[in-house]
Amino acid sequence: MLDTPADAQPDLRPGLMLCAYEPELGWGADGTSADSGWTPPGARLIPVQAEAPESLARTLVEQLRDPACRAALLVGRATGAGDFLIQTRAENRALNSKTRLVPTGPGVARATAPALEMAQTLSEAGLTTRLSSDTVTDPGNYLLYRLLCSLPDGPEPPLVGLLRVPEGDGSAITRAVRLA
Repeated sequence: MLDTPADAQPDLRPGLMLCAYEPELGWGADGTSADSGWTPPGARLIPVQAEAPESLARTLVEQLRDPACRAALLVGRATGAGDFLIQTRAENRALNSKTRLVPTGPGVARATAPALEMAQTLSEAGLTTRLSSDTVTDPGNYLLYRLLCSLPDGPEPPLVGLLRVPEGDGSAITRAVRLA
């Protein structure tokens, strides 16, 4: 009988895709990202590096098509806000434009991540957090809409959310991303 090494076994934990779509987003004071040396409880982290929004959208959609990827969290700046914002919907808008991205697509797509639970967790940790259904025609809205419209049909679609973080303390941002 052949012995198989333990590390050859596939990781069957559900995948959590994490993407800070703005490359200049500051994390910890030491310059590390929120995913450095961190594994979410009960899940497998799938970090995705920032790149141009159009190519990043294709990368994210491809990752989300993998049945093992059960959630995606996009992280970007909350312009003009001092609070953490959890965006609950995305509008059908082309990147940095008022025109529709998908001419025949729905006007609004609702995030599938548990926004209320995320906001409560962040608030209980002392991080001022708000839910927001306001949308901005920026890469965050664009990426969220693209992901939500690409979700596979089925009774349990992957969880997809967008966390907008304020300027300031990188360690608070890291903490918020890990809690969310």
